[in-house]
Amino acid sequence: MPRWIPLLGGVLGSTTCGLLLYAFSVFIKPLRAQFGWSAAEVSLAYAICCLVFGLMTFPAGRLSDKIGPRTVVLIGGTILAIGFFLTSTITTKYQLYLYYGLIAGFGGGMIYLPPIATAPKWWPDRRALATGFSVVGLGLGSFIMAPLATTLINTFGGALPVFRYVGMAMFVMAVVAAMCLQNPPAGYKPAGWNPPAPKEGATVKASRDFTHEESIRTPQFWLLYLAYFGGSFAGLMVIGHIANHGILEMTKAFAAVKGIAVAAIPKDEPMLKTIAMQAAYATSSLAAFNALTRVLIGAIADKVGTRVCFLATFTLQLLAMLILFPAGKAVVLLCLAAILIGWNYGAMFTLFPATCLQYYGPTAQGSNYGLLFTAWGLAGFAGPYTGGVLLDMTKSYSAPFLVAAVIVAISIVILWIIKPPQKMSS
Repeated sequence: MPRWIPLLGGVLGSTTCGLLLYAFSVFIKPLRAQFGWSAAEVSLAYAICCLVFGLMTFPAGRLSDKIGPRTVVLIGGTILAIGFFLTSTITTKYQLYLYYGLIAGFGGGMIYLPPIATAPKWWPDRRALATGFSVVGLGLGSFIMAPLATTLINTFGGALPVFRYVGMAMFVMAVVAAMCLQNPPAGYKPAGWNPPAPKEGATVKASRDFTHEESIRTPQFWLLYLAYFGGSFAGLMVIGHIANHGILEMTKAFAAVKGIAVAAIPKDEPMLKTIAMQAAYATSSLAAFNALTRVLIGAIADKVGTRVCFLATFTLQLLAMLILFPAGKAVVLLCLAAILIGWNYGAMFTLFPATCLQYYGPTAQGSNYGLLFTAWGLAGFAGPYTGGVLLDMTKSYSAPFLVAAVIVAISIVILWIIKPPQKMSS
């Protein structure tokens, strides 16, 4: 098939996952209002979804390596749609955890990994760029979902019907994505392209790709794992809470202008709907740059290398986490902070698979990156849930964002010291 078709499959598959994951913060307030749950109780559903999603990528990658990506994505799309439809019927928080957290997260995890492992095989000349296209939809899904979901929630007067209609759309997108995925023939090379020749005078040693079992025995794999956890912890905490953060801080600012307590604001105050939509703009801003960076950082990494890109983006992410809390009082500042965080967070999803491919080769990429991505799943549980717990304890997002900044700083140290493993002799 033409090699751009697997890229299309990656865009559609990752957009489906973006609809699942990256706009959940707009559901926090309506779910709390409808059922009376705490921030931590609602955030736990998102944390479970991220955990299950991340853990599923490893078996999905193994299956994709063995039976091909198409079947895995079709099964995942079906399970994901069922989970979202069931979420529209919930009456208890435990149903939310089961339907959205467990079932939908399970299906989404099966969709995510196969395109990332497949598309770069068709683009050995631009692997980082192809990886970027395979994950760009995660940001696009959030960019579409945040304002759309907010509008639908206001239209229907609640969050539950929105899950039903979004689930239908996700199923269609997953099916089309699956039809676009197929591994290239053995020994495939694009027309007119040959692997780069070694530098003049360099000693050429015959080498081969790492097997999955060999990859996980290298310390570099687990250092990448820890760095991935750190960056994901911070990013997912923000994504899971940024809309709620904006609503809380802008509502406080509105109450201060009016000279009243927040609790005294009437529930039918028109400004509250305006604030909710403005907070959704921050989610969309984060999502748009989350998507944009995934392609652009791939093109940059193909030229300057992933290490330089890693250090630059993680350092910016640390600075962004430190300014996020005071930025919450004004929509313009909040959107600017969200743009910076989205740009740097999104870059990870191109840089980590590209680095994994560079270190260990394409042969076991599905299994290798599938396991590496479970760090994101663990962070997806820890980050949003920690944010919810600290919010309930302190009634402020200053503590959650400070904790996230410290964890990003640890990741910067890891990425500074890590070096590629020695190639395996053939």
